[in-house]
Amino acid sequence: MNLPMKKLVVCFTFIVFSLSAFSQSQTNERARWFTNARFGMFIHWGVYSGAEGIWKGEKLRNDNDYAEWLMYRNRIDREEYLTLLDRFNWNEINPEEWVILAKKSGMKYVTFTAKHHDGFALWDSKVGDYDLGNYTNPKRDIVKELAEACKKHGLKLGLYYSHWVDWEHQYGWDHTKEVTGISAEKYDQYWQEKVIPQVRELLTNYGEIGMFWFDMWIHHAHTVVTKEQLLQLKSLIRELQPDCIVNSRLGLSVEEDPDVDFKTLGDNQLGSKKENFPWQSPATVAHSWGFHALDTEWKSTSTLLKSLINNVSLNGNFMLNIGPRADGSVPFEITQRMLEMGRWLNVNGEAIYDAEAFDLDKDLHDWGRITCKKEGNKTKLYLNVFNWPISRQLNFTGVSTKPDKIYLLADKQQKPLQHKHTGIFTQIELPVLEPDPFVSVVVVEYNQQPETVQQLVAKTTDNGFSLTPRNRLVTGDTLQIIQKNRRGTIPEHAGISAPEKLKWKIYIDVPGKKSIDVSYSFQGKGSEAGITIKGAGTTLTHKVEPTGKTVGEPKSDWIIDNFKSFRIGEILFPKKGFYEIELEATPGKEKVQFQWIWIK
Repeated sequence: MNLPMKKLVVCFTFIVFSLSAFSQSQTNERARWFTNARFGMFIHWGVYSGAEGIWKGEKLRNDNDYAEWLMYRNRIDREEYLTLLDRFNWNEINPEEWVILAKKSGMKYVTFTAKHHDGFALWDSKVGDYDLGNYTNPKRDIVKELAEACKKHGLKLGLYYSHWVDWEHQYGWDHTKEVTGISAEKYDQYWQEKVIPQVRELLTNYGEIGMFWFDMWIHHAHTVVTKEQLLQLKSLIRELQPDCIVNSRLGLSVEEDPDVDFKTLGDNQLGSKKENFPWQSPATVAHSWGFHALDTEWKSTSTLLKSLINNVSLNGNFMLNIGPRADGSVPFEITQRMLEMGRWLNVNGEAIYDAEAFDLDKDLHDWGRITCKKEGNKTKLYLNVFNWPISRQLNFTGVSTKPDKIYLLADKQQKPLQHKHTGIFTQIELPVLEPDPFVSVVVVEYNQQPETVQQLVAKTTDNGFSLTPRNRLVTGDTLQIIQKNRRGTIPEHAGISAPEKLKWKIYIDVPGKKSIDVSYSFQGKGSEAGITIKGAGTTLTHKVEPTGKTVGEPKSDWIIDNFKSFRIGEILFPKKGFYEIELEATPGKEKVQFQWIWIK
């Protein structure tokens, strides 16, 4: 039941303006090229590529299907594993083709698995005999060939080296040693006999190495590796190639050791927040890193582009993997998507290369992500539009500075787009046809450093405001947000079991009456629970109603709490400007599971 409205005196709302300061401040000089590049290629290729994820008719013994783990997962001994090299077509393998693909794809660096966990060196190593030089005739040195190709085509070369795990060396770390154990002395023998001299070889014999990419995915305190060993390895790199950058999977975090150049996120983990230090997501086009014949989880070009843009919008890099086959060929699905990304970057690369995060919250707008760049006194914001509005109107919220010019990045003539700017809201008129089928980019230019307003709820693509527990003004409340669960059939919400006040800040550019809806779940039977919404001098009150249960998944015994929306009235916003919306929830004996307020 809806109860009548009554008037309320509105409290003053304090608006915080800030000058945009989007420089990636915690970047050392070694890593400048890295943060400028933003996009690179990862190459997983080795002995395992000959098996393609299948050994003697048996699929890899793990549902994660990382083909490069075949030797360990399927318990293959050293000598039999090397018989996979007989499947390689050495007359067709040309690493320069990988570099050319990287360049055509708009990538600025290449990182190659010089030695993966199987311990096999893909160069002509003089350290032991477990290397490509000893198993090819004539001898092949893939690291050398890649180094020459990268130099020829102007790309930085990075080398992946598995330092912690080595399944070949008798004293290297193999996870079966969780059963048998290994002494610190024996592990250090592996370290001094193999790791240090091989890294020295790679730093000495192959010209400039832009990056060393290590792969210890847990902190050193939880491994057999000591901090002293890691510092020894890092010191060797600093001594022989002072400009070579090192990632956090060395085993030292950027917080623990500021001399670590960039943070590596988890496999296929995208950025979720802006960072002021360099960081990177390693990602795959399908699922496996090494080529797997049964892998069909191909990500679309749109998905990959949005992943790249998302990371750049948060000051991050994106390194996308290829897994060549035993003849050196790259799967069609990977090549197709990478070349499509390259064509997009050929037009829109200005929004990616040397671009950075902007000050506004990453989830402020429902149409995409913002990247930015400063050129002298001019600032450019790149509105990467993932969802081209059917209304052909793009709502841009949060910048109080008036734009100097707005145009499509794909338009070489930079024909200005019509727009209206009011307060901190800019509405941009878009053409009927979007310029790109994947992601289109709108450039907003300012002749000064733009001022922003923080902690706003932006107008959505369909011209409403969605007020949620997550985008509220954080004012010291103790609200606990419950993540969506049961495969998303239970939406994200706040469980309110004691009286609670929540606030939001919006900007109204078109005055008038707006309808107010509220969505919640309530499993109580009494009538003691209530919700009050205040804004623009108006108070709306609503007696909370039981919402009952619903079926989340048919025929699956999947009974869940029902979330239902209620129209509770209207609020008149008399003029343009900022307004504070307040919700007061009084749950009574049973908690109110609050989901959102919708204003339109």
